[in-house]
Amino acid sequence: MAQLSVTLTSRAAAHIKRYLSAQGNAQGLRLGVKTTGCSGLSYTVAPATEFGATDRVFDCDGVKIVVAAEDLPYIAGMEVDYVREGLNENFRFSNPNVKATCGCGESFTV
Repeated sequence: MAQLSVTLTSRAAAHIKRYLSAQGNAQGLRLGVKTTGCSGLSYTVAPATEFGATDRVFDCDGVKIVVAAEDLPYIAGMEVDYVREGLNENFRFSNPNVKATCGCGESFTV
């Protein structure tokens, strides 16, 4: 399995800091996976308002990244970037665990 951590690029950290500052009670950013799409899994991103007993918390450039223990095997070693392409802006996930993605790029399998 990949390294048991999640990292951010400086662009992603700067964007997340701005985003979290607008969220009143957010203590960090929660990353996870959910079952969906044609390949099986997709990423979830939401403000973390609390930490569970089994959550793993990673400090990345001053940002707390929260991952539920059951999601960690799917995203361990992942780097999150924030990219701007033309008028579009979004997170880009570089996940060493991904074995295949669907044609639209919205879901993956490990």
